[in-house]
Amino acid sequence: MQPLLQLTGINKRFGAIEALAGIDISLGHGEVVGLMGDNGAGKSTLVKIVAGNFAPSSGEMVLDGEPVRFDGPLAARNAGIEVVYQDLALCDNLSASLNIFLGREVTRKVGPFRFLDRRAMARRAAELFSELKTNTVPGDLVKSMSGGQRQAVAIARTRLADPKIVLMDEPTAAISVRQVAEVLELIRTLSRAGHTVVLISHRMPDVFSICDRVIVLRRGTKVADKPVAATSPEEVTGLITGAIETA
Repeated sequence: MQPLLQLTGINKRFGAIEALAGIDISLGHGEVVGLMGDNGAGKSTLVKIVAGNFAPSSGEMVLDGEPVRFDGPLAARNAGIEVVYQDLALCDNLSASLNIFLGREVTRKVGPFRFLDRRAMARRAAELFSELKTNTVPGDLVKSMSGGQRQAVAIARTRLADPKIVLMDEPTAAISVRQVAEVLELIRTLSRAGHTVVLISHRMPDVFSICDRVIVLRRGTKVADKPVAATSPEEVTGLITGAIETA
């Protein structure tokens, strides 16, 4: 089976600074891939290229067998790539359901006027939360939610678009152990539903508990791309720090 996404020879320069050099990566359908590396390793730059924020300086991206070159995040979203950023980009003063539909609101027509169809959005939000097996309530305000519930809202928002690929930036940073377990189960649910997930994380236990493969970047180059079962936290730590050159 051909990869869902194939990156070949991806380079990115910012003036004299080479942020990425010759990155080759493939993502399979329904796969959960951990992306690890120290600060400045190139993780964020790589994710922003896939998400359409940056254009690569050179190299090729092939999505579903077709070469792609995104001219912005909207083009990437339209192609089936969604991002859950670390800050989640949620509106605290709105309910869970309104956050899920922000920018994609469902409306109904009454005479010459159109109004938000809050009931329809709440019903669909409840369905999404049920699919994700979370106890998050559509009508609750985001500002009253735990970190795990906030992640559930952000993930439900991406699920609404039925994406091919979900890029998740440090989803378990700064939340409790119980909430980490909830978020990891949400990622498992996405994978079981056929979505490919890229998990950008510094948390070794998360990557080794949920990912099929781990990719390690160091100073803009790929130094490892291995099944999780074929490596160890100690080896990955060595690859991140440079104690181990490559694997």
